Amino acid sequence: MGLFSRDDDSGAGGGGTDDEAIWQGRGFVASVIVVGAVLVCLLVWFFARGNDTPASQPTAPTTRTAPTEQPTEEPSGPAATPPAEPTGTTTPPPTRPKPGHGGCKTLNPDQRIPRTTPTAVTWEFEADMLIPMQQEGGPALTNGAGVRSCFAHSPTGAVLAALVTLGQIRNPDLTIPVLRERFVPNQGLKLALAEGKATPPTPGQTKTVAQFTAFKVLDYLPNRAIIAIAVRIDDKNVASIPVTMAWSKGDWKGVLQTDGSFNGSTEPDLLQSMTGYVRFGGA
Repeated sequence: MGLFSRDDDSGAGGGGTDDEAIWQGRGFVASVIVVGAVLVCLLVWFFARGNDTPASQPTAPTTRTAPTEQPTEEPSGPAATPPAEPTGTTTPPPTRPKPGHGGCKTLNPDQRIPRTTPTAVTWEFEADMLIPMQQEGGPALTNGAGVRSCFAHSPTGAVLAALVTLGQIRNPDLTIPVLRERFVPNQGLKLALAEGKATPPTPGQTKTVAQFTAFKVLDYLPNRAIIAIAVRIDDKNVASIPVTMAWSKGDWKGVLQTDGSFNGSTEPDLLQSMTGYVRFGGA
């Protein structure tokens, strides 16, 4: 299974192309490495629709039409990059979070659903993907392998955990450690790890990477959050996928579906409107 699964009945042909092999069982980590993007199978799904796709490629559902223009509405919240300050004044950049403080150690974190861009956030590269960090929300800890953890028990903490986990899992050096440490044990995780061991990652195999651009909290309970993560694929297209996070053993962790993917039968959605989304990205 890929990181993001696709409906098996969506029109696969019989040509046996490399792209078909990705959809038909190349394995969780194999698709992470071959495609080399944070929303790995999201990008495979998108580019499979391009002009160079062989006739044997699966046909995109007729209800999914790539927008020809920029999404018609801007996400809510201020822009990720603040406007220029008047001449002679400067705004200091956000302070990098102090390790070991905040995150899951934050007492009484803000329980409001974020409707505007989270503040005091710094963005750092994970390989070539920008991931967010905040003193209050996390991550507060990084282990020896580089896996980040310890997020605040709050809606904002869940959002940060989802983005950081997605950003780190597409790093071939961290895919297996992130699977082992940042996901709730279930049948989907067992499948992902088994397929990952069968096709170990090869560092350095990356291509053009999309970047996070927005999010929307679809549902939130103290022990579970469902978050739509929007990623800008190119200058005109933004796609979204739902990610489930669970509060487990004092931290937010990812939840895989039984097929080893994040989304099961739910296909990535090319957005024509970003109404309801909160702008959030480092690029």
